[in-house]
Amino acid sequence: MQRFASIAFFFVVFFATVITVGCLSYNYGIGAVSKKEEPIQFSVGSGNTYLTISSDLKKNNLIRSELAYKIYIKIFKPKNLQTGNYTLNESLGVKGIVEVLEKGNNNNPDAITVTIPEGRQIEYAAELFAENTNNTKEELLTLWNSDEFIEKVIAKYDFVTDEVKDNRIRYSLEGYFFPSTYELQNVNVDGEYIAYKMLDQMEKVLNKYSAEIKNSKYSIHELLTMASIVEYEAILPEDRPMVAGVFYNRLDINKPLESCATLGYAIGVHKKQYSKSETKTNSPYNTYPNNEYVNGFPPGPGGMPGEGSIAAAIRPTSHDYLYFLANVNNPNDKKTYYSKTYDEHLAKKAQFGL
Repeated sequence: MQRFASIAFFFVVFFATVITVGCLSYNYGIGAVSKKEEPIQFSVGSGNTYLTISSDLKKNNLIRSELAYKIYIKIFKPKNLQTGNYTLNESLGVKGIVEVLEKGNNNNPDAITVTIPEGRQIEYAAELFAENTNNTKEELLTLWNSDEFIEKVIAKYDFVTDEVKDNRIRYSLEGYFFPSTYELQNVNVDGEYIAYKMLDQMEKVLNKYSAEIKNSKYSIHELLTMASIVEYEAILPEDRPMVAGVFYNRLDINKPLESCATLGYAIGVHKKQYSKSETKTNSPYNTYPNNEYVNGFPPGPGGMPGEGSIAAAIRPTSHDYLYFLANVNNPNDKKTYYSKTYDEHLAKKAQFGL
């Protein structure tokens, strides 16, 4: 009888502990991410539900835990999720966010939303904004690349320096516009307004890593250039720090980057594989040896990197690999293969028929 009582007591204590830990975890998970009240524009698309937007809320750093958020939704069953744009912030917590969403979209009825995907180039951004506003692609690109506007940007943002004025750079602000979803006041906004929106967001992202950037041996321009390379080269998000490490290892021993990302930008088209003659393309962006080749970084970014690639460029994985490849002949093989020597790299290429 005493033994039975001891076992029963053990289970009571065990389940009480589990319930207590679960409640504490849940309360933490639905709490505010931080005390920051900086506005974050959040878009709810057609067909979305409170449950389907959980990953986007997490991606925007608006909630701590998708699981805790979903449990809250299951318990309280909020109503009236409307399509539209909402202004949220990290200090709201799950309860505050749901209260805002339940009230419905009361933002500017003339506002428009434009989403710029990660990894695309500034020309693509100009094209999207031209489709959604009363600007043409040519007008936007001309403004964004004008000497007068570049000087204004350098004066306004500490992270933009004279490095963007290198005359080898195709578009001075390539890689400086942060890819995200933007809410614009109306279709009549001008190119400066649009540019400042994207630069403001890049500033917010870079500020998260300010201490590490300050201690880096590379400039922000070089870090964004590396991030744009990693954005293209890495197959999976977890590959990014490893891939960045490979390129930094090559820089450390003055070995050409030989990046397909930079070659694709140089010739104007990205491919799975390039011919030997294409690797000789005469362009400062081509990091394979060529007539204009300068060892090290290309003159600037070749696209708009997302935060994952920016973080990888700032926080690369430390290792001694100098080569990597993806089995592009097998679309189901998402693994990246790393090698320390050229012979190992060639063996892997032969293995996959590359």
